[in-house]
Amino acid sequence: MSAFDLPPEMAGDGMAAPRPELSSLESEACLLGACLLDNASFDRVSDILLPEHFSDPLNRAVFTELARQLCAGKAADVVTVFEGLDGRVSLASLNEMAQYVPSAANARRHAEIVVERYKARQLLSISGEVFDLAHDTSRPIAERVEQAQSRLASLAQDAPRDEWVSAYEGMVAHTALLEERADGKVRAWPTGLADLDDYLEGGLLPGKLVVIGARPAHGKTALAMSIGLHMAQDYSVGMMSMEMPHRDVRDRMTAILGGVPLSSVIRPNRGDGLNWTDVIAGAERARNLNFYVSDEPGARMTIHRLRAKARNLKRLHSLNVLLVDYVGLMAGVDSKQSRAYQIEEITTGLKSLAKELDIVVIALAQLNREIEKRVNRRPMLSDFRDSGSFEQDADVVLGLHREAADKPDIGGDWTNYAELSVLKNRQGRTGAMGLFYDGPKTKFSNWGGPAPQRSIQAPARASSLKSRGLS
Repeated sequence: MSAFDLPPEMAGDGMAAPRPELSSLESEACLLGACLLDNASFDRVSDILLPEHFSDPLNRAVFTELARQLCAGKAADVVTVFEGLDGRVSLASLNEMAQYVPSAANARRHAEIVVERYKARQLLSISGEVFDLAHDTSRPIAERVEQAQSRLASLAQDAPRDEWVSAYEGMVAHTALLEERADGKVRAWPTGLADLDDYLEGGLLPGKLVVIGARPAHGKTALAMSIGLHMAQDYSVGMMSMEMPHRDVRDRMTAILGGVPLSSVIRPNRGDGLNWTDVIAGAERARNLNFYVSDEPGARMTIHRLRAKARNLKRLHSLNVLLVDYVGLMAGVDSKQSRAYQIEEITTGLKSLAKELDIVVIALAQLNREIEKRVNRRPMLSDFRDSGSFEQDADVVLGLHREAADKPDIGGDWTNYAELSVLKNRQGRTGAMGLFYDGPKTKFSNWGGPAPQRSIQAPARASSLKSRGLS
């Protein structure tokens, strides 16, 4: 009996044989035969083909062993694969595969058919899940629809970028890009923080992953929102808030856009009350902003779910910038894996998402507790939890520190001073800059002067604030 002529109980994944239109055992056999006869065929299909794409378990085993041998730099044929499989597939079946293929030239087309049939089987499986979701009245309908969309989106796979480009062809094409830059047609997206934009050569570029790290209460969410709300004047910005619900995010938006203290937004009947004129003015400013918020809890937010939500926002509102608050709250796809493995999976996925959708992803991250043991608590790359994945995947890594968060009684200009360090910049320089932090309004802006000194007293602070028009 051949590998492509099995009884129903041995077909597929130990279940009944798949319907004919959902599998193509002939294409599976032709594909494997082509690779056995001509190892170069494997190189023509390996970019789109995985073992799980095969409906027949024995065909799957053959492909896996073929891939193992060829990826190890060894030649593979009927005999070497037979030996590698330890008798799980007969030599006669492998010979039949090799003889079955009409021509190795069609290997790519057979691979495409195998992948298409795999997706059809997955679609059938998902349809069963959608059926169950439709009847699960214990969950909100919006949540069920979103999950169904996420599962369907997981089947979408862009065509691989194949095509090697010569140095000359690449440079000719790049010259055109340089001309567009020189003419001002292609430019970076400013963050609204002049010193940061200077480090970033004008601002952020699509396809980049930016990570902002800080200890609790140092303002990383406020910094992300300050940048996001500024960029939303010209670009479409989405904020995935896994820590704060919609209400809390809108409280902060009211404080930032209205220029009113957050405390008065939360308790408008306390003290001097809420300046409703400023609140209304802030709401009018929001009218012109392309800023969208989702507040799904992080416990359910895997990278796949986030990708589906980002794709939907891209389709509806031409997403340009995605704020993720924050990475540490996201769940790994496999909860049994170590947290370090899950974080690596998430950061790799965020970088892929930035490239796939041609957007900027700004992800927030907590720093580890070891920083608390140092006298100098300014962030370093090694302070990021599971820092290896951040160092590897991020294009830009920023560390935020406020001395006043550690020493509330420090006084002087330190009250409003924050230091933002560019710890990694894949296409630029690193260094540190000062930012002005308006704590009551949870807003960051440009500092515009030298860093404060320990000797600065309160009168000097008042003078400094007056010079910036902030007194």
